[in-house]
Amino acid sequence: MAKVNVNIDKRSILLEEKLVYKKRITNTERIELWGKRIFLIASIIIIIFPVFAIVSASLSTGTSFMQKNLIPTTVTFENYQKALSDNVGFIKWMVNTTFVAVLVSIIQLAMTLPAAFAFSRLKFIGRKKGLMLLLILQMFPTIMSVPAILAVAYRLPFGMDNLIFLSLVLCAGSAYNIWLMKGYMDGLPKELDEAAKVDGATVWQVFTKIILPLTKSMSVVIFFFSFIAVYGEFVFSTSLLKDKDLKTLVIGLRSFTAGNLTDWPMYSACSIMISVPLAILFVAIQKFISKGLVSGAVKE
Repeated sequence: MAKVNVNIDKRSILLEEKLVYKKRITNTERIELWGKRIFLIASIIIIIFPVFAIVSASLSTGTSFMQKNLIPTTVTFENYQKALSDNVGFIKWMVNTTFVAVLVSIIQLAMTLPAAFAFSRLKFIGRKKGLMLLLILQMFPTIMSVPAILAVAYRLPFGMDNLIFLSLVLCAGSAYNIWLMKGYMDGLPKELDEAAKVDGATVWQVFTKIILPLTKSMSVVIFFFSFIAVYGEFVFSTSLLKDKDLKTLVIGLRSFTAGNLTDWPMYSACSIMISVPLAILFVAIQKFISKGLVSGAVKE
């Protein structure tokens, strides 16, 4: 009898596990649910449509952006071949842009790390005022500083038409990066610093041996953000660079719309190729980006 009871209990448990209880939703909840679904679907279509239109234009012939059919009847990669040819100079634009973006990102990161460490770990006169000054600088858009910077740049004795000078100009404006890195360093336990100082470590050794290895994720985030900002920079590039061999990607794209007739298929093909490196870079370092932003948002 005991065995029979055990088997009955097991069967009843299995039947209970198989039962699925579904909550009956009201008409109001059903309408709200479908409203959310329609909103999400419409949002996805709005986001995807411009990308699809650019890809479609890059694979079509002619010079107009929108053809009679949204999907081109004849798919061709001629625009990509022309863009990569020596006559257009797209590869040269990519090399120039990558050089400036990498150089600016490295310099900004080199300035951000020690500044954030000083504001996060050290106590000195004017510390709070310096933090407030960085915060105030973030309130003003970069475009407001363009006339003043260009007025000073045009009076310099040496030539401005070079990538190094452009990189130095773009290095300014790392206040946001300093705040971001400072918030991340504030979340690191200060007991690590104290333990290192007990062992005889100097402030520089604490910074280089203890803090820097722990900020790898946030350093990657700051490098990526700086790279994106410089990768698509337009105002200073067009104002300072006049040599055709020093064109960046945004200046090169502008050349397709400079005349009376805009070559939209070529413009679209170059736009697609410009976005590919950023997409690859984002996929490669997305682990560091998510870890750095989440860790920097929570203070332990």
